[in-house]
Amino acid sequence: MTEFVCLVCGRSLPHGDLQTCPSCGPAGILDVRYDYDAAARTLTRDALVARPANHWRYRELLPIRPDVVVPPLHVGWTPVHEAPRLAAWAGVARLFLKDDGRNPTASFKDRASSLGVLKALEFGYDTIACASTGNAASSLAGLAASVGLRAMIFVPARAPEPKVTQLLVFGATVFRVKGTYEDAFDLCRASCERFHWYNRNSGTNPFLVEGKKTVAFEVCEQLGFRAPDRVFVPVGDGCIMSGTYKGFAEFARLGFTEKVPTLVGVQAEGLSPVKSAFERGCEMEPCRGRTCADSIAVGHPRNWRKALKGVRASGGLMMSVSDDEILAAIPELARATGVFG
Repeated sequence: MTEFVCLVCGRSLPHGDLQTCPSCGPAGILDVRYDYDAAARTLTRDALVARPANHWRYRELLPIRPDVVVPPLHVGWTPVHEAPRLAAWAGVARLFLKDDGRNPTASFKDRASSLGVLKALEFGYDTIACASTGNAASSLAGLAASVGLRAMIFVPARAPEPKVTQLLVFGATVFRVKGTYEDAFDLCRASCERFHWYNRNSGTNPFLVEGKKTVAFEVCEQLGFRAPDRVFVPVGDGCIMSGTYKGFAEFARLGFTEKVPTLVGVQAEGLSPVKSAFERGCEMEPCRGRTCADSIAVGHPRNWRKALKGVRASGGLMMSVSDDEILAAIPELARATGVFG
């Protein structure tokens, strides 16, 4: 790590216990920057051969100290499956699935939470908190339990009962907020400020995106150090898209791959403010709506700016799908590939 850079004002800041730019406030999302020349000296193909098969193998491009003890749970290096039957149905030559349901709490969010708990410990916190519609909450509760941190979770009233149960099993304290995810997000942020809890919310915490980008590193390495032509990414707060683009861009910058793939961001029709901002070419406007896809049901995405930067830089696009299409895709995917999403 070398610095933070604010995506709104461009200000350079020393890296440390910061969530957003002091000048721009909550809108001032920060990007973590690295010394890529230094990273390239030790992060090589030969070096990767001998490293553990988890996402900590990319330490040079993660915001952690060289001597840090990582959480004991196995995060990352999830399988990439080729799906020939699904490819034939879609009319493409080859199609692959990155199955992040193999992570400890069964979601992609473990990549981010593993970074979150490490930074909380580094900065001296004993309690970590987040707002979530479900998966990020389960992830934080599990990863916090693995390192002995207390977890405070804020969920909207509509959060699915099985996901809330999982949080309680992990020992988290759960606050069911009478309102939307956005209300839970705001209450979580205010509580972190008042009670000195570490804020894991990936919409504003700059370190969380760094964990999410490891999925792109793995995809390239698992495909023989080749970047795919096109990658489809779900978009809620915008953090998965932000991280996915950054990972592909950094691997290309270090010469591991020859290109950055075209990125396609996917939102639910019932809540698609990032897609609307992309199509209008303007600032994102918060909105209200409903979708069965609770994990991406975000009407006020905090990391939309970084997400759209990645989509545009890759020559990509945004699309939306209906709830009927989402529900139909679950059994279609499972029956064509054996992967339950």
